[in-house]
Amino acid sequence: MKRWLFLLAGPLLAVLVFALMRHHGPQPAFMAGLVAWMALWWITEAVPIPVTSILPLVLFPLLGIDSVPSTASNYGKEIIFLFLGGFIIALGIERCGLHKRIALGIMARVGGSSARLVLGIMVACALLSMWINSTAATLVMLPIALSLIDDDDAPEPVRKRLTVPLLLGVAYGATIGGMATPVGTPPNLVFLELWRQIYPEAPSIGFGQWMAVGLPLAILFMVVAWLLLTRFVFKLKGDTLGEADAVRERLRGLGRASVDEWLAGSVFAMVALLWISGDDLRLGEDFLLAGWRSRFGMLKGVSDAAIAVLGAVLLFVIPAGKRIRQAHDPYATHEESRTLMDWTFAERRVPWGVLLLIGGGFALAAGVDKAGLSGIIGEAMAGLGSLPMVMLIGSTALVVCLLSELGSNTATASLALPILAAMAQRWGMDPQSILWPATLAASLGFMLPVASPMQTIVFGTGRIPMQQMVKAGVWMDLIGVLLLMLFFGWG
Repeated sequence: MKRWLFLLAGPLLAVLVFALMRHHGPQPAFMAGLVAWMALWWITEAVPIPVTSILPLVLFPLLGIDSVPSTASNYGKEIIFLFLGGFIIALGIERCGLHKRIALGIMARVGGSSARLVLGIMVACALLSMWINSTAATLVMLPIALSLIDDDDAPEPVRKRLTVPLLLGVAYGATIGGMATPVGTPPNLVFLELWRQIYPEAPSIGFGQWMAVGLPLAILFMVVAWLLLTRFVFKLKGDTLGEADAVRERLRGLGRASVDEWLAGSVFAMVALLWISGDDLRLGEDFLLAGWRSRFGMLKGVSDAAIAVLGAVLLFVIPAGKRIRQAHDPYATHEESRTLMDWTFAERRVPWGVLLLIGGGFALAAGVDKAGLSGIIGEAMAGLGSLPMVMLIGSTALVVCLLSELGSNTATASLALPILAAMAQRWGMDPQSILWPATLAASLGFMLPVASPMQTIVFGTGRIPMQQMVKAGVWMDLIGVLLLMLFFGWG
């Protein structure tokens, strides 16, 4: 009965929002109603989440927002193949058993306490995300996190309680770490490029200048997020996956790494290294560490998605050092079991519905722009200039954060920052004072799977109920906005 109520509430909410917005014109009102409809169905799971994600394919052309070919192109974007390749590489690590060795190694070093494991994963993700794309950092760390909660020798109740906070810790750590440096996440790069375009005569924003603000913010946010995950939203105090001596004994019991583990681990390491070293890293005005894309011009078009797909293909090609037993993969054919990965295994384990979810997020963001709803939101913000600085930053950050919940953080930054740059001139204020917190707010989407690639990836494991993601995400969004008010509102 409850499901049917939510099922009907979606289109009814869309009609209500359309009625409230119709004075802005039919297309913006239609788009606002569709955003409300999809958000409600995503949150309540009135229908399967991938089904909600393909609504734009039907409703965009029906409502005159966009054509079917243009809408469908959002479901085949490059980043979707980055996810697909990353998921298959993670499955390759799992299939050969390397994930157990990595998990026990982490437990042996940081201890088996659930809270300490969450902190260790978050810090590792954040440190990676400071220097490589946050999406890549999440894909690198996810199989390690999964191996920790798939440990059959750990107590089942503890593993069950640890699953959601640990997986959310992967996404949160990567997101927060990306805020600390200019290269950590795409919205930061969008801001820096926009700054160079709109204000070519102004001093550029250097790496050190960014870190002087971004790093303290990230550290404080990380501590608060860890406490939220382990003490408040989820209760992990006192839980442990195993005593240190027992963990070390189990690690020794695995023996030497097999050829399969070495081969799968080498593919994983190669992909991670190529992700990390692909782009230039500027560590100041006078020091540039060139990536392989700029060193080798012919490889400039090789994206992170192409690298992920290359790694996935190699797993299907490289012969296994020893035949993978039928008992380990009962659905594999005789021939398939000769390589590190087989299609039967991948087909059953890759979360295909999440790929539709990602495309739905891109389609929604594009629709907001094409329907003119983004301009209406910008005009609505024009009156905020009379607010005190701290309230102006809080209001702006909250609006940008909510936009980011319904689309990619990069699209949100590309949409909001030019509008805010124009608003800053109208408000007669230093553009940096509003553009900087707005840029960081674009990374604050923690409630929905479509809010960021990091959220989508961990949700794709199928182990995080939507309600629990929303429950923790609401607090993370609010805390993030408050921290931006604290750091930039009293500058």
